[in-house]
Amino acid sequence: MAPLRVLCVHGYRQNGGSFREKTGALRKLLKKQVELVYLSAPHGHNDHSLPPIISEAPEKEDGSAPGPGGDEDSRGWWFSDVQARSFSAQQQCEESLGLDESVAVVREAVQVQGPFDGILGFSQGAAFVAILCSLQEQKLEPEFSFRFAVLVAGFRSACLEHLKFYSAPLRIPSLHVFGLEDRVIPDDMSRELLPSFLEPRVLTHPGGHFVPAASAHRPTYQDFLKSFQ
Repeated sequence: MAPLRVLCVHGYRQNGGSFREKTGALRKLLKKQVELVYLSAPHGHNDHSLPPIISEAPEKEDGSAPGPGGDEDSRGWWFSDVQARSFSAQQQCEESLGLDESVAVVREAVQVQGPFDGILGFSQGAAFVAILCSLQEQKLEPEFSFRFAVLVAGFRSACLEHLKFYSAPLRIPSLHVFGLEDRVIPDDMSRELLPSFLEPRVLTHPGGHFVPAASAHRPTYQDFLKSFQ
């Protein structure tokens, strides 16, 4: 059975390389089932207007401490503060900056490296995945043909111009993963995203802001993925 190809969308202040490092445990957990392909956001690139990265205590389970090739090249999918070119999940804003360029980067990845069976996002990347799924279902991105989405520490964008992405529940099968001790994206923010999907599957873990990949989580991931193989 050929592994499922999954496009991976990192969080704010990460990049494709650092996200690949931080999801090593997940790659190992699912190596027979999935091939993970990593993408970097177009915005940031050592932008010195970005305040210094705030990292949580390293989580043993996924090695999420910034390692070599860590997050020096910190990137984002859009900015909620257009002037400061910064992003906060809690920040209400009328309009954002940079989303169209990020959609174009995903479109190009699909054209050049696709097709992909599914898409996985973490934190801002998971919020972005919900937007990409909405664009796909509204038939606004004919290149997209994702069959499922995995959203880790996802949330609804607080930007008013993004409201249009949440108008109807998305039919794409989705697995929503979040930590009950997440201090960056509290679990209630992740729960607020669930009604945007028709039949969301949920995996909670007792930890913080990371992609969980302990053996206890394997059955949920595998069970979700096997219907697409």
